[in-house]
Amino acid sequence: MNRYTSYIALLTALLAFTAGCDSPAEANGDENEGEQAEAQQAEVEQQQRLTVEQLDEETRQQALTDPTLVEDRAPEEFHVQFQTTQGEFTIAVHREWAPNGADRLYNLARIGYFEDVAFFRVVDGFMVQFGLHGQPEVNQAWRAAQIPDDEVQRSNTRGKVTYAMAGPDTRTTQIFINYGDNSQLDGDGFAPIGEVIDGMDVVDSLYSGYGDGPPMGRGPDQGRIQQQGNDYLREQFENLDYIESVTVTDP
Repeated sequence: MNRYTSYIALLTALLAFTAGCDSPAEANGDENEGEQAEAQQAEVEQQQRLTVEQLDEETRQQALTDPTLVEDRAPEEFHVQFQTTQGEFTIAVHREWAPNGADRLYNLARIGYFEDVAFFRVVDGFMVQFGLHGQPEVNQAWRAAQIPDDEVQRSNTRGKVTYAMAGPDTRTTQIFINYGDNSQLDGDGFAPIGEVIDGMDVVDSLYSGYGDGPPMGRGPDQGRIQQQGNDYLREQFENLDYIESVTVTDP
């Protein structure tokens, strides 16, 4: 039994003892119930954090090609730290903003999906997009793992983090970070799931020299990334920045 579990057991015992008394229990009943509820909520949150820590390497590897292995509910609030070739930035995810999107990002991050993933679409003043995997077989596995739409609760302003999509209920793994005020996307169903709370200067510094993809620009073709992965990107777009590691943490 760890120190946290011992603390919960002691608190529960004290509450039970107080409930057996006369006037003190009656006078403090509401307060005790509130403390017990807080303790129970803390225990739930602790278990959610342990889920992240206890995900073993074998499961992580298997889940890269089998999305059904990681469909857990995300904590109501969590942070995702991205270490990139330009430095580190942190996203605060709010599940109430977009539950389906938050759950998906939580599970992608905890299996290491984003490691060695390129920022393949970087358009100055608009957004930076990532989420296509460097291995074609992983892209193939997740391409059909679409999640239902979330209602738009927040606007696509600077720093907000949103899924790319090709129509209703088509979100999978591709995410973008807004560089400017893109509130015109709100009406099209692009629902932010969180926001950059630290390192937006790093996000701004990601290599943007290739611009948008075809036919709008000379950047990478998404179809070829799907089929050829990082081999294609490193051969023809050597200046792109990449995600080196991702960590899920408490707020």
